[in-house]
Amino acid sequence: MELNSIDLKKYSRQLILKNIGISGQRKIFNSKILIIGAGGLGCPLMLYLSYSGVGNLGIIDDDKIEISNLSRQVLYTKKDLGKLKVLVSKKIIKNINKKINVKTYAKKIDKNNIHDIAKNYDFICDGTDNFKSRLLINDYCLKNKKVLISSAISKYDGQIFNFDFRKKGPCLRCFMPSEPTNAENCESEGIMSTLAGIAGSLQANEVIKSILKIGKPLNGEIMIFNSLNLNFRKNKIKKEYKLQESF
Repeated sequence: MELNSIDLKKYSRQLILKNIGISGQRKIFNSKILIIGAGGLGCPLMLYLSYSGVGNLGIIDDDKIEISNLSRQVLYTKKDLGKLKVLVSKKIIKNINKKINVKTYAKKIDKNNIHDIAKNYDFICDGTDNFKSRLLINDYCLKNKKVLISSAISKYDGQIFNFDFRKKGPCLRCFMPSEPTNAENCESEGIMSTLAGIAGSLQANEVIKSILKIGKPLNGEIMIFNSLNLNFRKNKIKKEYKLQESF
């Protein structure tokens, strides 16, 4: 994608920033980002990436929109009930910017399809709601030297990770070596609706920073925050896991 006169006006507030400019906006245009999960995290993530001018988006999700989604999955409304999330998401993204190349995958990510889908993207965004998928995505990105930007939410708490596997450093398994036996999820534990928006927006922020290589990314750290008391803290993750041959 190239900048035209309309783009210069549309992204003018980003273009005047010292660390972005026209060259930075071109990097955003040319970025290739895969979003795994079009739910509470994926919705604000897709919105902000689309409005920022990301040129290539892949979206994976096999779910259809249910009424319980509407309190926090901000892309969807009542008229979308029963429709595939990826198809509704694509339509909204194309309305935001028809120049965005959007590919949809109405399937659940698994060991058999992750390579064929993810090989075409440089930045992988994990917004899934189960630990099995999170660890699978981590292992794939680690082996294939992708940038993995992951977010997780539960009740009132959120976590953000940014792993640049083009460099040496820790991974998700260094923080959580295996799938917990008593895994929590939104359905069983509940979720504060605004928490999804906060976490998805922070995740989008990390993506843009990583594309532009500006600011201080969360490489080797986890950001933990609570939506009730607005406590934010960052903890170092010690590298302990050694990649196993799993693909």
